[in-house]
Amino acid sequence: MPTPPACDTLIPVLGDQLSADLSSLRDRDKATSVVLMMEVVEETTYVRHHKRKLAFILSAMRHHAERLRGDGWTVDYVRLDNPDNSGSFTGEVARAVSRHAPARIAVTEAGEWRVMAMLDAWETLFGIPVAILSDDRFVATHAEFDAWAEGRSTLVMEFFYRDMRRRTGLLMDGKKPAGDRWNFDKENRKPAVADLFMPRPLSFSPDAITQQVLALVADRFPTNPGSLDRFDYAVTADQADAQAANFFAHALPKFGDYEDAMLTGERHLWHSILSPYLNAGLLDPLDLCRRAEAEYRAGRAPLNSVEGYVRQIIGWREYMRGIYWREGPDYVHRNFFANTRKLPGFYWTGDTDMHCMKEALGQTLATAHAHHIQRLMVTGNYALLIGADPYQVHIWYLEVYLDAYEWVELPNTLGMSQYGDGGLLGSKPYAGSGKYIDRMSDYCGRCRYDVSRRTGEGACPFNALYWDFLARNEDKLRGNRRLAMPYRTWDRMDPAERAATRVQAANHLASLDEGGGAGY
Repeated sequence: MPTPPACDTLIPVLGDQLSADLSSLRDRDKATSVVLMMEVVEETTYVRHHKRKLAFILSAMRHHAERLRGDGWTVDYVRLDNPDNSGSFTGEVARAVSRHAPARIAVTEAGEWRVMAMLDAWETLFGIPVAILSDDRFVATHAEFDAWAEGRSTLVMEFFYRDMRRRTGLLMDGKKPAGDRWNFDKENRKPAVADLFMPRPLSFSPDAITQQVLALVADRFPTNPGSLDRFDYAVTADQADAQAANFFAHALPKFGDYEDAMLTGERHLWHSILSPYLNAGLLDPLDLCRRAEAEYRAGRAPLNSVEGYVRQIIGWREYMRGIYWREGPDYVHRNFFANTRKLPGFYWTGDTDMHCMKEALGQTLATAHAHHIQRLMVTGNYALLIGADPYQVHIWYLEVYLDAYEWVELPNTLGMSQYGDGGLLGSKPYAGSGKYIDRMSDYCGRCRYDVSRRTGEGACPFNALYWDFLARNEDKLRGNRRLAMPYRTWDRMDPAERAATRVQAANHLASLDEGGGAGY
């Protein structure tokens, strides 16, 4: 029997690097390389991840390992329940170095500061060369984003997005944007109505690998948030691609019109539900954008839908990554308003009489999914209005959403949703009364609270909380030009009405249980 070749290169592949063309795999000799994939306690427990999130990542990892083996790679796969599992990335790399005696390690850069610090220490720890390669699954490198941001007084996403359009050529007609406009967001704010013919995402029955993972998660993480019932997410690149094709064919045409809409009982509407697969590496961002553009060029999808979708990927997604790495590991602790309140316990149960919150939280706990407006203007808005600690809000979002990785979740939550960075990401806080929710959803018509009332029994809590938020943060916000009109309205209110509004808000805040959840 021939002696197997020595291991020249050990290639650790992390759980959000499930891409066949990962930079660390490119141009490697499969005969003398070993791919290392690791399920470790440290990564499954640093926050209390939603059960569905754990199941998705572990199943997708195991399926990806099989794909790599099918492509001719040698894969050393360490399962969570392996009795010799050390429980950490560094511990498992150490064991793999002992097993395989590689001449070097090649790894694609980690997606977050916490894990990047581990990678940076490996060369010293193991005494062999460690090549940390750029993650070129993104359009902009860290250096390119920093160069764009350098010298700017404000980091407006729209201007960064336009640079990404020019660089990629997406939705460009020569040097001009398609339709002679860069942004069609004003067309994308229509409320939706229930529609029997609304498109549905594909559903994937768990195979033997996924069933094994579901049993493992149920056994090891019984008290984590969320449910595993009717798990039907894609867990392979082929399944994710099929989901993308379904979106482009059936949902993209109306995505733009209704991307901000919310409906009771409708968890998906015209959204793609592709962000978990994109962030795990099962789908390629530029490929998705080009496929969306092809639908526009073929006349099958309108420009406002396609531009809105492309903006989410090469605009917001790339921008958030750039901000995360530019601002450094201490960004997570920014707290512009010095808020300290813990989240109410219903964030972990969905048990509340506020119908909008019950809908957003209920589907989050059931499926680990909610679309961006539910996150920003319902659960995030409420957390901002009550003065929740932005760090805890960040931890909650990181825990409960399938697509949540710190590099993309933290700037979205702490920066955009909670204004914790004091306006680096947003020109004003995303705070709103019940009127916005009523305009964009059918939630208020099904709620026991009256959205037209600010005070008194049965008044919508969002209304008094909104004005209370402005009043208690007046010293920091009154000078914001985009808030001039709300403050003029507040100033014109009768003093007794202002006082009653503050009392209404105080009574609501006093009624909160400050359950706090876990992981805080």
